[in-house]
Amino acid sequence: MTEPETEEEPKFAPGETIHDVATVRGMYQNWFLDYASYVILERAVPAIEDGLKPVQRRILHAMKEMDDGRFNKVANVIGQTMQYHPHGDASIGDAMVNLGQKDLLIETQGNWGDVRTGDGAAAPRYIEARLSKFALDVVFNPDTTEWQLSYDGRKREPTTLPVKFPLLLAQGVEGIAVGLSTKIMPHNFQELCRASIDLLKGREVQLFPDFSTGGLCDVSNYNSGLRGAKIRLRATIEKVDKTLLVIRDIPYGTTTTALMESIVKASEANKIKIKKVVDNTAANVEIQVHLPTGISPDLTMDALYAFTDCEISISPNTCVIIDEKPRFVGVEEVLRLSTRATVRLLERELEIRQDELWEKWHNASLEKIFIENRIYRKIEECESWEEILETIDKGLKKFVRIEGEKARADDQRIVLRRAITEEDLTRLTEIRIKRISKYDGFKADEYLQRLETELAEVADHLANLTRYAIRYFEGLLKKYGAGRERKTQLRTFDVVTAQKVAVANQKLYVNYADGFVGYGLKKDEHAVTICDCSDLDDIIAIRRDGTFTVSKIAEKTFVGKDILHVGVYNKNDDRLVYNMVYLDGASGISFAKRFLVSGITRDKVYDLTKGTKGTKTLYLTANPNSESEIVSIQLSDKAPARVKQFDFDFADLAIKGKGSMGNIVTKQPIKKITQKSLGDSTLGGREMFFDSVVGRLTTAAHGRYLGAFDTDDTILVVFKDGSYELTPPDPAIHFDVPNILLLRKFEADTVLSTVYMDGETKLHYVKRFKIETSTLSKRFTFISETKGSKLLAVTANPEPLVELKVQKDKKADKETEKIALHEFIDVKGWKAMGNKLNYYKIHALTLLTDEGPEPQRREVAKKRALPKAADTAAAPEAPRPEPTGPVDVTAEEVARAQELLKRPKAQLGLLF
Repeated sequence: MTEPETEEEPKFAPGETIHDVATVRGMYQNWFLDYASYVILERAVPAIEDGLKPVQRRILHAMKEMDDGRFNKVANVIGQTMQYHPHGDASIGDAMVNLGQKDLLIETQGNWGDVRTGDGAAAPRYIEARLSKFALDVVFNPDTTEWQLSYDGRKREPTTLPVKFPLLLAQGVEGIAVGLSTKIMPHNFQELCRASIDLLKGREVQLFPDFSTGGLCDVSNYNSGLRGAKIRLRATIEKVDKTLLVIRDIPYGTTTTALMESIVKASEANKIKIKKVVDNTAANVEIQVHLPTGISPDLTMDALYAFTDCEISISPNTCVIIDEKPRFVGVEEVLRLSTRATVRLLERELEIRQDELWEKWHNASLEKIFIENRIYRKIEECESWEEILETIDKGLKKFVRIEGEKARADDQRIVLRRAITEEDLTRLTEIRIKRISKYDGFKADEYLQRLETELAEVADHLANLTRYAIRYFEGLLKKYGAGRERKTQLRTFDVVTAQKVAVANQKLYVNYADGFVGYGLKKDEHAVTICDCSDLDDIIAIRRDGTFTVSKIAEKTFVGKDILHVGVYNKNDDRLVYNMVYLDGASGISFAKRFLVSGITRDKVYDLTKGTKGTKTLYLTANPNSESEIVSIQLSDKAPARVKQFDFDFADLAIKGKGSMGNIVTKQPIKKITQKSLGDSTLGGREMFFDSVVGRLTTAAHGRYLGAFDTDDTILVVFKDGSYELTPPDPAIHFDVPNILLLRKFEADTVLSTVYMDGETKLHYVKRFKIETSTLSKRFTFISETKGSKLLAVTANPEPLVELKVQKDKKADKETEKIALHEFIDVKGWKAMGNKLNYYKIHALTLLTDEGPEPQRREVAKKRALPKAADTAAAPEAPRPEPTGPVDVTAEEVARAQELLKRPKAQLGLLF
């Protein structure tokens, strides 16, 4: 063992004055621990009992002391709170504004700022506040409050307030202490009440955040708010038209000002292209993003999520003080502890109320005996105070007995729960003669009966405490829940990849002679423009010797001479197929191959040939949708072959990896290869699915199967307003699911059958037509355009059947009829009015046939080996809506999406 260190004796110069020396060793460690404990327990982290930080608790206590029903200046509240809080007026003012903006415990008057815009509150002398009715009902009860002395010992303040509600989860909190932090998300008032009720009923609960700023929230990784959890928040962006996007809600934690600044910053960095941003926020958030002509609003929407504060992520961290120690727990556990504490407080309040009622009954019973049995007359001749008390006590004992005391035969005495005290006797002597003279025995009996009824009710509540607590939360929900509906929509977000949505703000150039590529070769006289690109793209360059590299785009990069092909490389593109013919230098044989480029490392040289000396590429094309081609091959004049020209079809070759050798084309020398014709995609159409949860097309095999799409295929979308649109099958497009009635692959022979009401005449029409327009991304209205016209049903089923609940004339009863629309009317033009339904009144319409895929596509969908998650996602059947409007498969998809969002996050993660 090493010897402990010893301090050397201090040395002093001759004649120097000697003072006492104090060592600081150990002091810092002890003091820092005290300081850290103080910051954690007394400043930054809330207590589990009431969900409040000390400064918040002191503000509420001070406001309760000042409460007279009127508003008080915030400056006065701050002054009152300073009697309890040792940290000055600034911290009190900030904490009070924060409480007021949560709109739960404090009613505000004046300019308290705006969390959406980031505007601060006015000075404390200009704004006012008072406790809300909810706070007065739920937060305070001096009888159940534990008290302590204030920091200077002059005042008494609550240790914790007896809050009978999960206030911590309703308000949320954020704090930074020494060595730890807490970040608890706010939750919905109504959902918290219902969750507490479910806990009391023995059910499992799951909570998700709800923010006052609204917006969208992905809670797939919320994980009860524990450490390591993460939520993604998005602004609600509305696509008004092709040149205007409007932001309606902002993510929690940001402001409209910060959001606009992030958009402008992204625009200046050429990550998005916008014309201007206008903030029209007033009562509601409205930020207009104006786009230049030709810029896709869908891609811009994705870019806003990728590059601006329109999407942010938050990492919750639920840390609370439990038993004087910081603990990390989940929000469900916080709710469980809070609900349990509420039940204990309710029980304590009932016990206190029971004691008060028994005391009133005790006093009223003694008074009744004292007056009705004229005991007061017996004290007239008493000569001392002690004799008076003794006389009264003796007189009362003839008519009462104490609980537990042995009863006599035919005992009619009143049973008291406690013994008669000197204080009881003194109180009887203080009854005035006027009151005795006006005493009404009937009213006294009624009063005692009311007390006994209330006592029985309190005893019942104590015996059935869980039932009483459930009714308490139901009362809170009924009394204070109005107007506190969920504001944040729970969604499952798709992942927006920055490379996919980056604006093509650069031009890609190549100098074939010198071997340079990049976006900085604009002034190079030998440079050729290849395509548009972004700063985030990768570039693939294939050389004549059959080698290629993939590198990050730059202003100017040397990739080697004799370049044959340069383009933007997308590692996730499984449709881009290269067709190639090369001459092997060693054998002189020409090979043909078709290959994909995947699984590469940047700046690494790859060889597409055997790699022998003298090898060179004779023909190379890049085909974005795996198109095959037929080429004409002309042999050299010196070739011994008799036929010196023939055709070669790349469709005969299988698509393989980049390292494959290929198939022999000819052993003769080749003079020239030219393309004769471009073939079809040999990989077949791209199979597309519609994910109604995120409102996008996808190739990831989840959602509703739409079919295989070739280059010229389109999507048919029918909207609730009675219009339709043909749109390309682009996964980047956002579809507004709630406003869509039908979405399917467009086929030329598709017949749409519709029922609609004319807004002017209020008559109902049936119409069947084919799509005759070909313009993409443009809406065409196919019902009456008069105000009030309404599309009731639409289907592409070849034999549609509807059920009508009709009234044939004014005095007739309601009847139910079924109509086959394909028999009711022939196919007409899309602008035709249609045939009228001749009924006095149509009360309800139900579409009985579904909107499934055609048989051949249905069979394809059945044969596909879809992942288990996709099968699970497609399995639930939504209940058929009431027959008051159009009913078809797309409406069911909307209902299914809403149903899925209510499922636990573990299931959401499995499905999506």
